Amino acid sequence: MTRAIAIGLLALVVCGSRALVADGAKTTKADVDRWMTELSNWGRWGKDDQIGTLNLITAEKRKQALRLARDGVSVSLAHTLDKEQFPDNPRPIGQQMTLDAAGHAMDLYTIWYHGSTITHIDALCHYSFEGKIYNGFARSEIAQGPGCPSNGIERQKNGIITRGVIVDLPRMKNVPYLEPGTAVYASDLEAWEKFAGVKIGSGDALFLRTGRWAQRAAKGPWNVAANAAGFHASVMPWLKQRDVALLGNDAVNDVQPSGVDGSPRPIHQLAIVALGLPLVDVMDLEAAAETAARLKRWEFLVTASAVPVPGGTGFPLNPIATF
Repeated sequence: MTRAIAIGLLALVVCGSRALVADGAKTTKADVDRWMTELSNWGRWGKDDQIGTLNLITAEKRKQALRLARDGVSVSLAHTLDKEQFPDNPRPIGQQMTLDAAGHAMDLYTIWYHGSTITHIDALCHYSFEGKIYNGFARSEIAQGPGCPSNGIERQKNGIITRGVIVDLPRMKNVPYLEPGTAVYASDLEAWEKFAGVKIGSGDALFLRTGRWAQRAAKGPWNVAANAAGFHASVMPWLKQRDVALLGNDAVNDVQPSGVDGSPRPIHQLAIVALGLPLVDVMDLEAAAETAARLKRWEFLVTASAVPVPGGTGFPLNPIATF
């Protein structure tokens, strides 16, 4: 089979998968399990690849993204850490302060970042399916520890420099926030493209604002891990078609509940394991959304870098948008 034919057949498979679940509410675990194969990027960048869709951020893509920093206005996309216990923060960061004999202040942090209030990026060893992690490495290797021998966060050491696109659905719908449990479909993303005059493409970082922090400020914290607006599983074929390199939102990316019986976090499973698509959970997109609206520009340079802990399943992150 020629490469051109193979690519054409892959496109038909992806388009067909999307057509089968045009009504996202009908998505089943069987659909998710089938997409694990149909949408897989295993081997796409070689059998030893451990950075997945970050390969889509090419040197040319970085140079194009750098040209988006026209105004020189930078905005953090991270939530400032909470030190108190809340319904969405059951394990607050611990900070132990010390002063040495010379009077130098130091501190020791204890942190559980895979939660609902600390902005973090997931490494490609964070999720597994049928005993495998991204690109076919054995999950059993992780148990031998410490850390993940393959797909650890240190593989992302060179950082992320690309075009970021914010999708601000509450602004488009003229509401302060999306109600918890609201599912976001491919049709919503396409409606946003028309509204904002942008087209999401290869190597982009796509960030969805649901207004979670606006709702929290107005009504107080709640258990976001169990009830939050977010992406429905049926967007995954669309994201594969567009070759999105990085995906994030202001909650846990997956709509919660997921709406797919037997698959509580299908976005995490499909993105991390099948596509090798890193996720940024728990972003704070409020300031960026306001800046984008003021400048009338929904694309920007995004830069981010996690501390390269060998074998880490992720790390806290402070992504920066520069307009």
